Amino acid sequence: MRAAPLAVTALAAALLLTGCSSDSSGSGSGSGGDDSAAASPGNGTTCRIGAMDVEVGPANVAPAAGDTGNIPVTLTNQSAECTLDGFAGIDLNATDSSASLSPAEGTKSTKLTLAKGTAATFTLTYTRGEAGAKASLDVKTLNIALPGAGTAKSYKWSYGPVQGRSDNAGDPNASVSAFSPVGD
Repeated sequence: MRAAPLAVTALAAALLLTGCSSDSSGSGSGSGGDDSAAASPGNGTTCRIGAMDVEVGPANVAPAAGDTGNIPVTLTNQSAECTLDGFAGIDLNATDSSASLSPAEGTKSTKLTLAKGTAATFTLTYTRGEAGAKASLDVKTLNIALPGAGTAKSYKWSYGPVQGRSDNAGDPNASVSAFSPVGD
């Protein structure tokens, strides 16, 4: 007689877990779509920018044209366990143009799983440009998207113009590092 109650309990638990496995709330973005894409239950879900507490900086600002600056970005997961697999999608936006950043040369991405309340960080490295120069991108905002999630959030850029490679402001001398876990 004990087998029946255990079977019923196991079935109820399985149904409960099945009901919890899909989150279509689109937390923070309101757009749904790719932002709520999920992987198989054993691999967790793709981290969404709307489910993260994002801190941009404090920065090691490049003080003058030609100097290099570093801007750390810390992402703290505020939702269920999720996975970061790849590089952050970064766009630098000026008034009339924008440019996407590539990973730093020779950098390989690592797959990180973030439990609720844990954090990861990555760094934007840039060369400061000369204000008003044709080869500089006068950045106003920074858009950050997480790999595989599709939705981006915009943040104010207050670190000066970004130097373009050669004479092309549309190809900024800037890059993004791989994700690293924060803490132990």
